[in-house]
Formats: sequence, C-alpha cells, structure tokens
Amino acid sequence: MNNARQLMTWSLSFILILVLSISAMKSCTRIDAGHEGILVKLYGTDKGVQDVNLVTGRVWYNPFTEEVFQFPTFVQTVDYPAFTVNAKDGSVFTVDPTISFRVTPGESPRIFAKYRKDIELITKTTLFNYTRDAFRIQFNQYSTDSIISNRQSFEDKVQIALDNALRKEGFELEQMTSGLQYPEVIVQAVNLKNKAVQQAMQVENELKVAEAQARKKIVEAEAEARANELRQRTLTPLLIQQQFIEKWDGKTPLYGNSPTFFKNVQ
Repeated sequence: MNNARQLMTWSLSFILILVLSISAMKSCTRIDAGHEGILVKLYGTDKGVQDVNLVTGRVWYNPFTEEVFQFPTFVQTVDYPAFTVNAKDGSVFTVDPTISFRVTPGESPRIFAKYRKDIELITKTTLFNYTRDAFRIQFNQYSTDSIISNRQSFEDKVQIALDNALRKEGFELEQMTSGLQYPEVIVQAVNLKNKAVQQAMQVENELKVAEAQARKKIVEAEAEARANELRQRTLTPLLIQQQFIEKWDGKTPLYGNSPTFFKNVQ
C-alpha cells in the first residue's frame, strides 16, 4: 500500500516537473531585430495590452496567461488591388496604388489594443481602407481636366492626406505611387490629338521640303539664265571664228552646196 502511494507520488512529481519544464521552455522568446514586441494579458483583471514596450532580445512570459506579439518596425511595401474612383465631374478613373510604410516606434501596443489584429491583417484591411478613402476624397475635389493638367499636384495632396491619416493610427507613410489610369474615352481623345499633331507636323515638314526644292530649282534656273546671258554677251563672231581655227583639222568645211571656209554666224 505504501509502495503504491510512493509510486503515485513519484509519478505526480515527475509529471509536475515535466509540465513545469515544458512551461519554462515555452515562456521565453526572442524579439527579432527590426521588430517591436508587445506582451498581451489573456486572462484576469489586467487583460489587455500592458503599457510596456518590449525591446529586442529575450522576453520571459507566462504562456498560460500571456502572449507575445511582434510588430515589424522596418519599412514594408504593399501593392494593393486596383479600384475605381469618380472625379468631381463623374469621370471614372482607375487607381492601382502601392505604398511603403512602417510602424511608428513605440506605437505597437496602441495599434494592437485598438485593432486586435496582427500587422499583416491590418495592412490588408485598415490601411487599404485609409488609402482608398484618401484617393476618393481628393478625386471628389478635382475635375477631369484638373487631374490631367495637375497630376503631380493631385498625387502630392493624396499622399499628404494619407500620411496624416496613417500617423494618427501609429503608422508613417514613406512613399506612395498611384498607378493612376485615365478613363478610356480620355485615352482615346489624347491618342487622336497626338495623331493629329503628328500628322500636322508631317505635313509641315513635307511643305518645308517642297519649298526647299522649289527654291533650289529657282536658284538653278536663275543661275542657268545668267550663264546663258553671259555666254550670249561673250560669244561674238570673232570669238567663234577663233575657236573654229583652233579646232580646224585642215579640211575645208562644207556648208550648204558650196565649199565655204567661214560660216556667217550673225
């Protein structure tokens, strides 16, 4: 009987030691570099997020009543799915945004206490909603022509509005690209305009070439006329006879029916 009790006591002690050993091994974790750890109470009156920011390194906690979450503090980039937004005059634009952001150091506990989600889920839901709202609000203040004519100014205002909204939630916006796509009717109009401009430039170039060729012919004709006039002034009967003598082969030339040495050229 005593042996049975001792065996039972030893068994319970062994199990208790084993449980405590396992618990002790699970109650220590390491916060990775570039992350911020937060300790969460799972039970009791202190349930919630402690007002303590855990630093990088080993963290000891009670795995039965507490849990440790890690929030990355390095810059993250997310490419959101495209969505459509209406301009002030009703035109429909497509936005395909990409943002780079990071968690503001020390803000992890407040973010988790508010949303009770990890950073990946917050990025897909909350931050996407803020991004979409920033574009929607700015689009409602601009007409189609204003957006096209002042695209850089428009995108700057969207980025400022989004940055202000995210800072209130404990995030910092590093960079944003809109991936803005114009309505198809606008794209077609721009293409037709560019085509018309290109055709006008082509016609203008052809006219310039034709004018240049015409001026060239005029210059050539004027030069030829002047040359003929000069030849007519210098080509006297005496000069012709001299040229004839210089080129004469010694034979009497025949002009008409009778031999004649010199032909009257006057």
